[in-house]
Amino acid sequence: MANRWHVRIGGPLAQYGSGFERHLAEQGYSSGSDHLYVMAQLSSFLLDSGLSTSALSASSVLKEFPDWRRAQGYVSELSSLRMSQTLDYLVMIGAVTSAEAPRPATPVEELIERYRCYLVTERGLAAPSVRAYLEVADTFLLSIHADGEPVLGSVTAAEVTSFVLAECRRMKIASAKATTTRLRSLLRFVYVEGLTTCALADAVPSVASWSLGSLPRGLPPTAVTRLLKSCDRRRPLGRRDFAVLSLLSRLGMRAGEVAGLRLSDIAWRAGELTVRGKGQRTERLPLPVEVGEAIVAWLQRGRPACVSDSVFVRVRAPHRALSAGGVSAIVQRACQRAGLATVGAHRLRHSAATAMLRGGASLDEVGQVLRHERRQTTQIYAKVDRRALSAVVRPWPGARP
Repeated sequence: MANRWHVRIGGPLAQYGSGFERHLAEQGYSSGSDHLYVMAQLSSFLLDSGLSTSALSASSVLKEFPDWRRAQGYVSELSSLRMSQTLDYLVMIGAVTSAEAPRPATPVEELIERYRCYLVTERGLAAPSVRAYLEVADTFLLSIHADGEPVLGSVTAAEVTSFVLAECRRMKIASAKATTTRLRSLLRFVYVEGLTTCALADAVPSVASWSLGSLPRGLPPTAVTRLLKSCDRRRPLGRRDFAVLSLLSRLGMRAGEVAGLRLSDIAWRAGELTVRGKGQRTERLPLPVEVGEAIVAWLQRGRPACVSDSVFVRVRAPHRALSAGGVSAIVQRACQRAGLATVGAHRLRHSAATAMLRGGASLDEVGQVLRHERRQTTQIYAKVDRRALSAVVRPWPGARP
């Protein structure tokens, strides 16, 4: 099986290649070739060993895979992080009952595991953010390793700069800025750990951009209406998608916040719901009547009986909680049904903000609904509304009051 990333997958896992490719795209990967290569190699290993996909449930089989790669002449390091992406996907779709990537065995993997613990315990990052930070860390450490061990003690500022230029050349500005932020985090960590003799985080170049230099790209109200109408609310899937889209477009919730919504988070009598946002912050939002009715329709006449306490789960078995990528996929499918250009879930957050402004809400009120920590973050939405812009613009020096 070939794909848009030009990775050919044969053997027992060939049937899962296209789905894995879509899954990676939904997770925000601009290029998933590294992970698809792991699936291709794993499938070749199963084919050569005369094993089926279900054999991956045995940890003993996974331990044999690195030896097989070396025997085939592969010289690149295979981290447990990249291995887990393939295994987690196969478990998610039910192709494998359970699978665990091998425990960290190399110095790079051990350092990655220590860094992961730091991000979770010290930084308090959510799981999707941790994965994104580890992806950058894994790529950087593998680029400077020698004989399986990262040579951090001899890394120079020039090498850090070269890495950033090579990685960010093919990225958009937002992705490049995120990459440099995550690299600085890693370099601060290794400096505090005593693995480098100087603070290399200062060597990471900044990405050229200007604060508030772009317009928030929200969808017009007619497009949002078309997205909502594209859901067939006679079916369970349509009721679920309609409720998800209502939360995104009406309350401006993030995809991860919708995916993380629990049944106990909704206070029906008070008309409120608890939102777990960035930095493990928990806040309460009013629940509009139309959004509450959409959720009730899904819970009463759509949601399958299951042990999960998540509000939104898969309609088909296994009935697991939706991921942030699954929420984004709902938006993308709705765009296709409505005949609109494909957008992500975050575009509906911008749509909610601009709709509130045009409806008469102040910038502070919009910031409260979107749960921004700083008012400066909300001010970008003033650019789409002249009345709101006048509330933040400074008077011209010397002008009469």
